[in-house]
Amino acid sequence: MLYFLQQVLNGAHMGALYALLASGYVLVNGVLHRTNLAHGAIFAFSGQTMILIAVFGWQVLWMTLPMTIGFAIVSTFAYATLIGWVLARGVFEPLVKAAPNAIVVATLGTLIFLSELARIAADTHDFWLPPLLATPVTFAEAGGYRATLTVIQLLNCAIIVALLVLSGILLGRTRFGRNWRAVCDDPAAAEMCGVDTRRVFRATVLHGALTAALAGMMAALYFGNIGFGSGLIFGLKILFVTAVGGYRSPTHAAMGAATFGIAESLWAGYFPIEWRDAWMLALLAAMLVLRFSGQEAVRPFRHNF
Repeated sequence: MLYFLQQVLNGAHMGALYALLASGYVLVNGVLHRTNLAHGAIFAFSGQTMILIAVFGWQVLWMTLPMTIGFAIVSTFAYATLIGWVLARGVFEPLVKAAPNAIVVATLGTLIFLSELARIAADTHDFWLPPLLATPVTFAEAGGYRATLTVIQLLNCAIIVALLVLSGILLGRTRFGRNWRAVCDDPAAAEMCGVDTRRVFRATVLHGALTAALAGMMAALYFGNIGFGSGLIFGLKILFVTAVGGYRSPTHAAMGAATFGIAESLWAGYFPIEWRDAWMLALLAAMLVLRFSGQEAVRPFRHNF
């Protein structure tokens, strides 16, 4: 039973990271209405950039560990802001009214560019951060076995939950939230009603980039390293999770992504881990097919009324 609890706790941490990614993805998809493969790329690029800057601050600038981590976090947020600004103005705005595949191709190119940029900057070497806040916190203990989470896992979960709750409140009770929903539903009608659709669009894309960057840095601080190809894997997982759950609510997408993280951890705990990603993506694909098959079956019935 404690082993099962340990897998759930591990999944809760990964689910929190997925939830933050899914929330930002749905925000951007709401105004973009296109598949955005750059979201996972920003996640991985931000984690790798933070590690590289931290290594530079430690080895070259001779900073203390807390100072170099803080310097790396601030610098990475600056890079993420630049990426969000370039994507909003230079990629998404010119292509949002073009063919749907144009955005897919452009964001795929962005993914490849950011992955290769990080690889070249690191000279194809893996740099690792030392364990940070790795003190275990015990949730249950029996027979010499303890179910634990580390301090950094608890800190990540607390920050993400607070951000998701704050984001839900802002979207539900502020002017920006109302404008975002209006732009998602009908940008032309929103503009006729006085909404600055361009400003909402750019702010949303920037917000999505910053949430992806924050998730990437949290993952890097916990794991100590992020692979060059992880942007595509994380991006596909979030794409499938949000496609199954729908793009209407960032909060619902976050809850679905958290559930997926727990399910993924349970698979890794009881089945061969090398098949985890393949089976979990296959499960999401099957759920997606069943969902749209059900919609097609119900649609003629609705037309009769």
